[in-house]
Amino acid sequence: MKKVLLIIGAVIAVAVLLANLGSLLVLAISVAIGYYGLRRFILTDSVGAKIGWGVVIGIGVCISLSNLPALIGLVALAVLYYLYRAWKKDKEAEKFDYTL
Repeated sequence: MKKVLLIIGAVIAVAVLLANLGSLLVLAISVAIGYYGLRRFILTDSVGAKIGWGVVIGIGVCISLSNLPALIGLVALAVLYYLYRAWKKDKEAEKFDYTL
């Protein structure tokens, strides 16, 4: 029964993850934009360039924070990871189960 529930939970988590795959891609791009802007902000010395890179950082952060479906997809990915760990733990418990 426990394995059936783990499989059902995994199927639901995979479905949610696949449904939010596009928004996860947009989240990855926006985080990359914010990270690149932060790196360039740290490396530059002029005030004008710092303002420009600050705007780029702000755009990246706004895009990533407004991307709620991607956050749901990340939660589904975490649930899938924990279900995989539970499945693996059950397999190891069966492997060493020596009942007399």
